[in-house]
Amino acid sequence: MTTSVQKSHIHRTVLNNGIVVLVAENPAADIVAARIFIRAGSCYENQEQAGLAHLLSTVLTKGCEGLSSLQIAEQVESVGASLGADTATDYFLLSLKTVTSDFAEILSLAARILRSPTFPETEVELERRIALQDIRSQQEQPFTIAFDQLRDAMYQNHPYARSALGNEATMSSLTRKDLVQYHQTYFRPDHVVISIAGRITPENAIALVEGVFGDWQHATQPVQKLDLPELNVKPQIKIKPQQTQQSIVMLGYLGPSVLSADYAALKLLSTYLGNGLSSRLFVELREKRGLAYEVSAFYPTRLFPASFVVYMGTAPENTQLALFGLQTEVDLLFTTQLEEDALQAAKNKILGQYALGKQTNAQIAQLYGWYEILGLGIDFDHNFQETIASVTALDAMTAASRYLREPYVSLVGQEEAVNSAIVYFNS
Repeated sequence: MTTSVQKSHIHRTVLNNGIVVLVAENPAADIVAARIFIRAGSCYENQEQAGLAHLLSTVLTKGCEGLSSLQIAEQVESVGASLGADTATDYFLLSLKTVTSDFAEILSLAARILRSPTFPETEVELERRIALQDIRSQQEQPFTIAFDQLRDAMYQNHPYARSALGNEATMSSLTRKDLVQYHQTYFRPDHVVISIAGRITPENAIALVEGVFGDWQHATQPVQKLDLPELNVKPQIKIKPQQTQQSIVMLGYLGPSVLSADYAALKLLSTYLGNGLSSRLFVELREKRGLAYEVSAFYPTRLFPASFVVYMGTAPENTQLALFGLQTEVDLLFTTQLEEDALQAAKNKILGQYALGKQTNAQIAQLYGWYEILGLGIDFDHNFQETIASVTALDAMTAASRYLREPYVSLVGQEEAVNSAIVYFNS
């Protein structure tokens, strides 16, 4: 039986086959955007098949039952629509946007692509070659090298250790049969969330979705549970000597998932430290001390323990100072309570950016679908803003003390520079 719930301006419906449909009616522009999330992504790959979800995202739209790659492209472009697939660690995504009058046609096309892709061998081979070129290109980028070795140190055998592209060995070994098996395993109606925003009523949107997805049979085989390894690797130091013009200095801390009560406080601290030209790291280490070519912090939203990362690009001769400067600034978070005006400024920044990220139909469809596929529910939109606003300076300091004491360190740069920095760090 189909069940529907109205929460604020989001209408949530569960179809008989398990598909969750979210609809936000927005008549302001004659546009409808949809995001089709699948509970898949790189976390669901075997280690030996790293890059499989990425490869699937590149070939999914390159052929389906009855349509070639060219015919799909012509159908989309003939009405000025957009349609594309992507993958992330915790989910897989098919995105589309059209004028309202063409939405039914493009949604039907998306359903055919999602349910019956053909994965033509020639397209698989072409996209695999492109992915291998991307992998080789990334191996020449100091930031990517530093981040890859940091993730490897932090996550070891956990899927979060891996690039979405996998590596040359895994990408080279992937076959069309692997794509078919992954698709058959995870692309099932009870793994799907369809989030729609635009000039369409909930009733019409649900009727359209039921029309093209309603006969998709509920999977009889049980959902495969993720069997992820425990994360208990002690913090360590990784270096990669390389003849580069600058050193990349990166500190990583194993933080909590989005489900944790400490998530909001750490999100706030990441914003305070490294978000924008007024951030603490930018002002203290670049503006005042001239150490940084670039400096920032990030703490992505993840279903499993996330990495809280601060990094800097600096001149080789400043590598040691950069490492000391970054660690000093992070250490201050749990030794010195944030002043109220600094805390409030960080709250204003994160909440302002959050509001600006919900302006377009595509952004709205993305946000609510993302919350649903992560299991957070549509209430998370309101709860997140409330929780950020209620974080106290003591909350922030407590969270920092819990998670930000011992860093994993990743250095990439000229051999003498990175070695001298490590001697300092170990002393």
